[in-house]
Amino acid sequence: MKGQLIGVGVGPGDPDLMTLKAVKAIASADVVGYFAKAGNVSHARTIAQAHFRADTVELPLLYPVTTEIHRHDDAYRTAIGAFYDASAAAVAEHILAGRTVAVLSEGDPLFYGSYMHLHVRLAQRFPTKVIPGVTGMSGCWSQAGAPIAQGDDVLMVLPGTLDEAELARRLATADAAVIMKVGRNLPKIRRALAAAGRLDRALYVERGTMADCALVPLSERADERAPYFSIVLVPGWERAA
Repeated sequence: MKGQLIGVGVGPGDPDLMTLKAVKAIASADVVGYFAKAGNVSHARTIAQAHFRADTVELPLLYPVTTEIHRHDDAYRTAIGAFYDASAAAVAEHILAGRTVAVLSEGDPLFYGSYMHLHVRLAQRFPTKVIPGVTGMSGCWSQAGAPIAQGDDVLMVLPGTLDEAELARRLATADAAVIMKVGRNLPKIRRALAAAGRLDRALYVERGTMADCALVPLSERADERAPYFSIVLVPGWERAA
């Protein structure tokens, strides 16, 4: 079998932050897959499209649901599980035909990325490799020029989907924190940070590394819903040496 699967991290948004290895993998792949919500543009494709060949076969993998149903709802679990099964089957069909399939992932493929759902379904069946990418959080703290952790600082990465009390509890014990999956959770995140006594250090970064990036102290950001590409940073280094 000559076909293989490659998970390709394309970085946080700026196409110049793609690695050379990622560019080579995309340019040499027979098929390039990418995730997007049905009816929406794939951000990963937008980042990487300059490196598609003229004869590249594109494989859009379109989510049937995203936030319309709560993630703990049985209907959501059923729909998204079936989607990943069908996506894995579509990729497997190309691999069995001897094609190399590169599946794009914003940031890093194995860090809060949809690619990993294909990986766990296919890596035991086919030759597979993963090309790491610059993460969204490192892109954001670099954009902000915010040293995030040093010395014995403990960095905690938290999804904003956690319950408010749990967010506050964890934030109170971390020296530094990154909060992902902000979106509609922004008001809850702000309250949790205030309860943990960390709001005054929190930074809000929207579309980090992209041309339309926005960066403000979280205390100055209105509570309306944040876009998909947004992260809250709580830098450590409170006692910088």
